[in-house]
Formats: sequence, structure tokens, C-alpha cells
Amino acid sequence: MKCDLSGRTALVTGAAQGIGRAIAHAFAANGARVVFSDRDEAGARQAAADAQAHTAGHLVYALDVSDRAAIARVAAEALKATGGIDILVNNAGIGVKAADRKTVENFPIAAWDEMLAIDLTGVFLMSQAIVPSMRAAKFGRIVNIASVLGLVPMRLQSSYVAAKAGVVNLTRSMALELAGDGILVNAIAPGSTATTGWRNWIHNATSAELDLHARLLSHIPLGRPAEPEEIARGALFLGAPDNTYVTGHVLAIDGGWTAGFARDF
Repeated sequence: MKCDLSGRTALVTGAAQGIGRAIAHAFAANGARVVFSDRDEAGARQAAADAQAHTAGHLVYALDVSDRAAIARVAAEALKATGGIDILVNNAGIGVKAADRKTVENFPIAAWDEMLAIDLTGVFLMSQAIVPSMRAAKFGRIVNIASVLGLVPMRLQSSYVAAKAGVVNLTRSMALELAGDGILVNAIAPGSTATTGWRNWIHNATSAELDLHARLLSHIPLGRPAEPEEIARGALFLGAPDNTYVTGHVLAIDGGWTAGFARDF
């Protein structure tokens, strides 16, 4: 997929690996200057080095989106260095650790707090830091990475389900508030995506014993997980200036996961 992002700047959180890295690379390949941010600074730096070169140069920042002071600092520095952020991709997030996957009455409070701080509050705070400059420019594209589990819940992951459902309606609320200033806000709800972390999880000994790979694929009509680049194409469309009329939308890129039952019962 190609679009013209020449002269545009995109800031991507969680850009060191997986979906965030693929999105950042897609924007760079289409001419954008990209701000790579991640709490793994070395990984973000490598991702930027691997991206298609841009005459203005990509930028890298260490950023933990659960750290309010860090968000304020990175946003201010990035805005000063670039002159303005045209596209914000709120991608940074974590999943529920296997050991924490418990029913709601037993779910660890610390795991709940960490998840909400990163996956939901981080989206809110990052947007809050960047939106004023977009309002001033009368232009902006914000893409929030939610999840199919924000649309169709799964058991034993109450914090993740709640956080991603929050991202879905935060996206819609922001779209309503910001439309008058030319800022379009949308979300992507990825299904199972074959990131390195996903591959490690699905192919470990416990997962193999439980046959999780086959069980998971049985719920996907297309019969396979997405590749990160397939999610990135959706972000490229929603984040591009050529998208002039889609806002408040949640784009499920899930191989049909949320369309209905893939199996007969």
C-alpha cells in the first residue's frame, strides 16, 4: 500500500518491535519522518536504523507511557524537534502474563493497575500531550491500537479486556471532540498477530501441551494469525492525509474473528 506522507511527521509509541515497529516502518516507507518511541530505547533505535531513510532523519526517544513526566518531556522535545506531529499512533501496550490469568475475584490488583496505566491511561495522556499542537495546525490523525478483545471479551483477562474496551470508546469520544479542528481519530482492533512475543507464547511447552495453536486458529475464519505488516496497512490508511472522512471508526483486522462463530456447534 502506498500513500504520500512527504513532509509529514508520525509519532509511534511502542515502536521497537511487533505491530508498532511495522507501523513505524510503513509510515517511513511512504515518506514520513517518524518518531520512534519505546521504553526499550535500544530496540527503538534499531527499528529506526532499519527503517527506510528520510532526508530529515527519524528520531528516537525512550518512553514508558505509564510515566506522566516522561510523556510530557518526550512530547515537548519531539514537537520542538519536528515542528509538529501530524500523525500519532498510540500503540504501546502489554498483555496479561500467563501467571496472572485468573478469574475476576482472584485477578492480581498490581497487574490490573499496570495494565490500565499503560494500555488505557497511556493512550489518554499521550493524546492529551499532542492534541493541542494538532488543534493549532487544524490537522491531525490519531490511530489508537485497541484489540478484538475490546469488542468481544475473553475469560481470565479482565484488565486487558477492560483497557481495550476503554480505548474503543475513548477513540469515539475523541473523534467527536476533535472533528471540528480537522483531527480524525480512529482505532484498530487487531486479532491474533504473529509478533515475536506471540510466537514465543504459542509455541512454548505449556501452549503445546494445551494445543493452543490449533485451538486458536479454529476461531479464525482465515485460519492463520495476521502478520504485523497487515495491521500496519490499516494504520497507514487511517493515518494518511488521504483519509478525509473516516473518524470514530474501529477497524477490526482479525481474519474474521469477530464476524461470528468460525466453527459449527
